Amino acid sequence: MHCAARQAHQFDGVFFPLTSLAFNLFAGTGYFFFSGVTNFGDWAEVIAGLQAHWLWRGLLVVAGIASYYGAVLVVGTTLVRYVGVPRNATRRLLKLTLIPYFSAVLLCAAGLVNPIGIQLVWQSALPGAAGAHSGLLWLRYYIPRGTVPERRSDGIDRNYAWIIVAVGLSLVFIFVLGRGITLHQ
Repeated sequence: MHCAARQAHQFDGVFFPLTSLAFNLFAGTGYFFFSGVTNFGDWAEVIAGLQAHWLWRGLLVVAGIASYYGAVLVVGTTLVRYVGVPRNATRRLLKLTLIPYFSAVLLCAAGLVNPIGIQLVWQSALPGAAGAHSGLLWLRYYIPRGTVPERRSDGIDRNYAWIIVAVGLSLVFIFVLGRGITLHQ
């Protein structure tokens, strides 16, 4: 296999798991912040009956900020080190993070066709997608200065077959799963 093609495939092999890691870390850590600020969601229910409720909400906010910042550092540092994008290549970093961010925002489109209505989009889908994954848009500013690539990458090969599969699965996600599935009648 040609050396540049092999490097591009290595890049693909790191970028996809890194994007998955980013989605999981940002959603998980951002949820503490979201629940603390809005007093809505699972963590708001966990602290609902506790004494000094305001203190618990404040702790959720602080834990959310701290853990989200840690997630941004992990994802940004990994992007530079193992994907091979130099820290000062801001246009390249933005290009690599915009597509995953907007694919996360695609979650909101599924909420639009949900029978519960637009309220679900405002309360859950929009904060969970646009808000929680916003770290992808600004993480390039928080990558530590000493972070350098541990390997060189020539980029990701565009594969139209995967793009077609992604569009097809997105349509199924929006128009089938977005409406909800009735398991019994």
